[in-house]
Amino acid sequence: MTRVVIRENESFEKALRRFNKSCERSGLLADIRKRQHFEKPSERKKRKAQAARRKNRRRY
Repeated sequence: MTRVVIRENESFEKALRRFNKSCERSGLLADIRKRQHFEKPSERKKRKAQAARRKNRRRY
């Protein structure tokens, strides 16, 4: 679980920004988005194949 302790004389906006950044680094939001809807195994294979093709194109 992501946790941010508010420092002395720190504004709420700054603490919220630190919290959002720590969530992003931990991959929490990406994981939530990924699990938001059920993905059929065939769709998962198709998405992974497309990502592999994109990755190969970037290599050359």
